[in-house]
Amino acid sequence: MKRNWQPEELLEYWTLLPKELELLAHKNPQNRLIFALLLKFFQMEAKFPESDHEIPAVVVNYVTQQLSITPSVYQDCNWQGRSVKYYRKKIRELFGFREATINDAEELVNWLTEQALIYELKFEQLKSAAFDRLRELKIEPPTLNRLERITRSALHSFEENFFQKTVAQLSSRTKEQIDNLFKPHPLENQSDEEVTQLDVDSSQLSIWNELKLDPGRIGVESFQKSIEKLSILRQLDLPPDLFTTIPTKILQKYKQRVVVEYPKDLRRHPEPIRYTLVAIFALVRSQEIIDNLVELIIQIVHRIGAKAEKRVDQELLQDFKKVNGKTNLLFQMAEASLQQPDGVIREVIFPIVGETTLKNLVKEYKSTGNVYRERVYTVMRSSYGRHYRRILPLILEQLEFRSNNDVHRPVIQALLLLKKYAHSSQRYYDITEDIPIEGVLRSGWQELILEKSSDGDLKVNRINYELSVLQALRDKLRCKEIWVVGAYRYRNPESDLPTDFEAQRAAYFQALQQPSDVEEFITDLQMQMQSALMQLESGLSKNKYVLIKNQVKSQISLSPIPPQSEPINLGRLKTEINRRWARTSLLDILKETDLRVNFTGHFQSVLTREVLESELLQKRLLLCLYGLGTNTGLKRLSDDIGGNNYQELLHVKRCYIQKQQLRNAITNVANAIFQARLKHIWGEGTSSCASDSKKFGAWDQNLMTEWHIRYGGRGVMIYWHVEKNSVCIYSQLKTCSSSEVAAMIEGLLRHCTQMKVEKNFVDSHGQSEVAFAFCHLLGFQLMPRIKRINVQKLYLPINGSASDYPNLQPVLTRTINWDLIRQQYDQMIKYATALRLGMAETDAILKRFTRGNLLHPTYQALCELGKAVKTIFLCQYLHSVELRREINEGLNVVENWNSANSFIFYGKGGEVATNRLEDQELAILSLHLLQISLVYINTLMIQQVLSQPEWMKLMTKLDLRALSPLIWLHINPYGTFKLDMNERLPIETAA
Repeated sequence: MKRNWQPEELLEYWTLLPKELELLAHKNPQNRLIFALLLKFFQMEAKFPESDHEIPAVVVNYVTQQLSITPSVYQDCNWQGRSVKYYRKKIRELFGFREATINDAEELVNWLTEQALIYELKFEQLKSAAFDRLRELKIEPPTLNRLERITRSALHSFEENFFQKTVAQLSSRTKEQIDNLFKPHPLENQSDEEVTQLDVDSSQLSIWNELKLDPGRIGVESFQKSIEKLSILRQLDLPPDLFTTIPTKILQKYKQRVVVEYPKDLRRHPEPIRYTLVAIFALVRSQEIIDNLVELIIQIVHRIGAKAEKRVDQELLQDFKKVNGKTNLLFQMAEASLQQPDGVIREVIFPIVGETTLKNLVKEYKSTGNVYRERVYTVMRSSYGRHYRRILPLILEQLEFRSNNDVHRPVIQALLLLKKYAHSSQRYYDITEDIPIEGVLRSGWQELILEKSSDGDLKVNRINYELSVLQALRDKLRCKEIWVVGAYRYRNPESDLPTDFEAQRAAYFQALQQPSDVEEFITDLQMQMQSALMQLESGLSKNKYVLIKNQVKSQISLSPIPPQSEPINLGRLKTEINRRWARTSLLDILKETDLRVNFTGHFQSVLTREVLESELLQKRLLLCLYGLGTNTGLKRLSDDIGGNNYQELLHVKRCYIQKQQLRNAITNVANAIFQARLKHIWGEGTSSCASDSKKFGAWDQNLMTEWHIRYGGRGVMIYWHVEKNSVCIYSQLKTCSSSEVAAMIEGLLRHCTQMKVEKNFVDSHGQSEVAFAFCHLLGFQLMPRIKRINVQKLYLPINGSASDYPNLQPVLTRTINWDLIRQQYDQMIKYATALRLGMAETDAILKRFTRGNLLHPTYQALCELGKAVKTIFLCQYLHSVELRREINEGLNVVENWNSANSFIFYGKGGEVATNRLEDQELAILSLHLLQISLVYINTLMIQQVLSQPEWMKLMTKLDLRALSPLIWLHINPYGTFKLDMNERLPIETAA
């Protein structure tokens, strides 16, 4: 039972009613108090307290006040006497409950075994479900320890049955193939870094360990290696419906357990466990490999075109000279030609327009139009034919492409044609072949690809056509109009949507808090648009910061917000904190946070058995998290701290530190900050956060690292969601080119902290019309700082209403197409529901709604909805200087968070020094945990200083408004690493 109760909660749950007071008659004060507490406790929890310590003191005081007895009577109560047993019996009879029997326990185990999949094999959730089940059956639950044993027994029973059923479906050949995976063979073509991360003998590497390796850098070699891994897994010949009823999250959980075990440990498992775990690994890993192959196809085809354009551009720039006054030159040439029509060019034209000028004109023409495209295509064809063409047979043999839309059927037919001729030596396709042209060849490229024979018949060169088909395939894969059998991210897009939408339609609309009637939805939006437009129209004359101009390229002029005066006392506060806690070790910050919050309790081993002592495990976990979060590595910490060598720390990292466990720990610390804050210092709880990304340098022999077109250099992006007082509630690793809109929505939906987000501030890259639409459907207010505000347009809610807004005429445009929204309303709700429930990755769902898929009807409807919501926001943004200041302040908090990243993540030059995706994610999440721990301790330090009246009197409203717990003047992240679990920071517990 919770320890803290508000007065209104005490009144609601612990007030004794008149009929309940009648039951207390004719009892002495002690028994009256015992009976009253047992009665109300059972009424609320459907169980009795196992000890008197379970009942909070504030509850005891409240009940004693009602009974007109002193609270000290509680100390003299006998909780083990016969009277207590009698009272329990009477209370059970009063509520119609009975005690649990042995048969009840057996039936509960069977019921929990059936519910294990629903609750994703999570112990705490299953235990809570057991309480609910017993309450429903009106059975008093057994003791907590007994119920935990029942729950663990149910989990064990489920796994035992699951392993037995799975192995029964595997053939003897499949089992033999699984055993062959663990046979070692000489190591070939693997880098030292890859082998070190796998922790295997450098002279031997089993096929099993090769299967766990991530693909290398983008190229033909990585594609070929991935195809080899996929072929090995497919040779296991697993039944296609082996795990169709098992949720993906559970399969991922078992897969993670397999990955951290060495081959020798897997061989020790009983056959049912070993074969089932390997089969799960094979299925999940096959999906990952297919996804990686699709990514390689997309990146390789892009690279062919990008490199060709870059090479041609460099060649043209070497001899390109711009010619001015081409119209005047043409007039002079025409005049000279008419005056001497029979003259010689060298004698007539060259004296007027020099030969050099004419050569420059020819070069300029060749750098544009069809001539330029032809040169680029020639280079692309050469690159593909000489090098990249090797991957085409592998693509056609190993991957099966499908589409749910007949519009994209020509690409599927073209792939079948390519597969038919994959091993042919013909230069051209047979004339009798039906070769898809429309929907495959890009406009403007057909004359480059289609050739004519001497007879006038069209001939299609195979290499040219193959390259065009791959380009079309890339475009359709990116927007998931073409999907791949056996993939996960690139699977059938219909699998990303709820299959029971029609049956659960009302529940889904209610969960999103959207009306089920589309007319009500549209009417509400139209009213909001009219109100926002009218507010901007009426206030424009008094708005000195906004000017609407009647110009073509820039209609909106927005003056910058006046700067606020600098707080005068924050510098003094930082100096005082530095004086009290000078040179505080960053490692001590992490340790102190754990001692107060116990976030290391979330790190449980993925293995079934572990023998490490809790204190030793805690210490090693802190060292590992510090080494990962500062990027110094585990070896640097193991060298200086005795009793914790590198192999021991590496074991803890492999078996205990997983992505989801790190997220749980971060959530724990974030919630602790929210609970520790004092309202008179930090203000009321906020419902706003800001999100932005930061580039980190990273090794480039992987699919995650990309060249950043804006910041330059290869790296990855980390997308942060930070609330106004510098608490980062969510972080995620993304590529430099991936959608910030998807990352923004992902963080709003998955942060899992106590904070209820209603507003989200982003910069221009984090917003789009689709983003506005989905945020509106999901119940969030998207508030971007739009860079090109001068060219924005406002849409009309109703036809013919433009005359109502005379001052806004230059920025008004057409009316919203409400018919599109009417037609696609259910589909939009279906996609929003898929995002809310996490049925697929957010980025995978949003891939369908990009510019490459303009004809998709739901995309068109989302764009119309986004235009309407964006119009409402723009009106509010232009009208309110306070809103613009709030957005800027929120984004400044994110920038401050980004600036602290380099201070903490200082090891190896701040570069993510690994090519493994899993290790990249662990490094970034550890940085997040370390930085949010700094915010937590700084919050307590600031509150301790301000607890002194003389300091609190100095703080003005402006000081408190600008106060941030993300400061590090007093922190020392370097030097000798010393971890003493018995040494504490001098922070008062009351703070």
